[in-house]
Amino acid sequence: MKTAPTLIAIAIALAGGGLGGYFLAAPSHVPSADMSADGGKPAKKLLYYRNPMGLPDTSPTPKKDPMGMDYIPVYEGEDAGGDDSGLKISAEKIQKMGVKAEPAKLAALDRSVLASGRVEIDESRTYTVTAKFEGYIERLHVNTTGQPVGRGQPLFEVYSPELVSAQREYAIAAKGVASLSEAGGEAQAAMRQLADSSLQRLKNWDISPEQLKALAGSGDARRTLTFRSPANGIVTEKKAVQGMRFMPGEMLYQIADISRVWVQADVFEQDIAAVKTGQPAKIRINAYPGEVFEGRIAYVYPTLTANTRTVPVRIELSNPQGKLKPAMYAEVELPQAGTAPVVVVPTSAVIDSGNRQVIIVQRDEGRFEPRPVKLGQRGRDFVQVLEGVKEGEMVVTAANFLIDAESNLKAALGGMQAAEPAKAATVGHHAEGTLNAIDAASSSVSVSHGPVPSLNWPAMKMDFVLANPALVAGVPPGTTIAFEFVERQPGEWVITALKAHQH
Repeated sequence: MKTAPTLIAIAIALAGGGLGGYFLAAPSHVPSADMSADGGKPAKKLLYYRNPMGLPDTSPTPKKDPMGMDYIPVYEGEDAGGDDSGLKISAEKIQKMGVKAEPAKLAALDRSVLASGRVEIDESRTYTVTAKFEGYIERLHVNTTGQPVGRGQPLFEVYSPELVSAQREYAIAAKGVASLSEAGGEAQAAMRQLADSSLQRLKNWDISPEQLKALAGSGDARRTLTFRSPANGIVTEKKAVQGMRFMPGEMLYQIADISRVWVQADVFEQDIAAVKTGQPAKIRINAYPGEVFEGRIAYVYPTLTANTRTVPVRIELSNPQGKLKPAMYAEVELPQAGTAPVVVVPTSAVIDSGNRQVIIVQRDEGRFEPRPVKLGQRGRDFVQVLEGVKEGEMVVTAANFLIDAESNLKAALGGMQAAEPAKAATVGHHAEGTLNAIDAASSSVSVSHGPVPSLNWPAMKMDFVLANPALVAGVPPGTTIAFEFVERQPGEWVITALKAHQH
C-alpha cells in the first residue's frame, strides 16, 4: 500500500511536463505553520513541503535541496482551490512571488531578420594594371602589398623595344607631315595617314596624352614609360618585381577602392521572404562595440547555399575612414516594419517547454489560468498570439513559471484525489531488473527489466528518466533493483521509486 508522500510524488511526476523544465528560485522564507500572517487567526493546516525545483520530492518537515534552497510549504486548501480552469493565489503570495501582468494589445509587430556576414571588397571598384606590350620593369615606385595609392600616382616604369620603335615611328611621321605641308596632296595625305596610325598605336598601348604631347613636341623617343594608378585605393596584389620581364596582358598590380565596401550576409531560408532590394540594414562589427554602420541591400542572390540553407544577400555601405576591413565578420540586422495590427504579448509572458506554449492569464484579483496558445511571428520584444488570448486580457509577464508550477501541482493532486482506488493503482507500473548504466548528465539510467504485466511488456532493455538523481545514489551499475515508473509524456518513462536488492 502506497504512503501519502509516495502518491504525491507520482502526482508531481505526472505534471512534470510543466514542472520538470523550469528552474525556479523559491523564496527562502518559510511561513509558520502555527500562526497566520496577521497573527490573529489560526493558520491553515500544513500538509507537506515540496521541492522548489519542481522535482517529484516532498518532505513532512522543512529541509533544503542540494542547491541550498528551502522546500516550499503546501497548506490545506492551496492544492485544490478554485475551479478546474484556474488557480487562486493569495495577495501575500503574489507579492512574494513578484507577479507582474500587463494587457495583451493590438499593435503592429516590428521584427528584425538577423544574419551573420563578412566584409568584402566592392567588385565594381577593383582595378587591374596590365601592359599591352612586352617589356621589362626598370623601376618600382610602389613595391609593397597593402600600400595606399592615389589616382595618377606612379606605380612603375617599363622599358620595351616595341615601345621605343613605335615612338620613333610616330616622331618621324609627325616631322614628315610638317615638311610636306607645301607638297602635293597625295604625298601629304599618305604621310599624315602614317602619323595617325602610329599615334593610334601608342594610344592603344595606354600611353598618356601628356607623354604623347611631349613626344610630338620634342620628337625624342623616351626609353621608359611610367604606369600610373587608375584610382584611389590600396594595393591588394602585386606581382611586379624590379627587373622582371612581362608579357602582354599579364597582371602586374591589383588595386581596390575601399571607400565603399560590400557586406555579404547569409540569410536563413525561412527569413528570405522578408528581405527586399533597397531595404535598410544595420551592421555591427566586434572591433567597434556600440557603433552601428548603415547600408542598403543592393542585391538578393537567386541561389541558395545547400549545406547551410542560407541565401547570400549583398549590402552596400560607405567606408570613408576605412574602418571596415575586408574579411571582417559582421552582425547584420534587417529591420522589418510591421504591417496590419495583430494581438501581441511580451515575449516574457510565454512559457515554452518545447512541446507546448503557455501563457498565464490573470482573470481577476488573485485568480490565474494557464492557457495553451498558438504563436505567430516574433518581434524584438513582443510575439504574436494567433489563438488562446484576446486583446485586453491581462497576461503575467513575471513569475509566470512559478504560477504554472503551482497550477500543474494542483491539477496533479486534484486528479489523484478524484481517482477511484482501482484506477489509482494503475498510475504507476512496477518492474524488477538490473541497473546497467547511469548517465548523470541527462539524469537517466539504462535498465534490463523483466515483464511488466500492467503494460503487457515483455522483458527488454530500455532507458528511463530519473525523477530525482538521488534515487540511484549509492547504487552501482550491475545491481538488481525493483522500481516503480510512470509515463510523464508520450514515450518518456520516469522512475519515481527505486530499491536495490541486498545480496
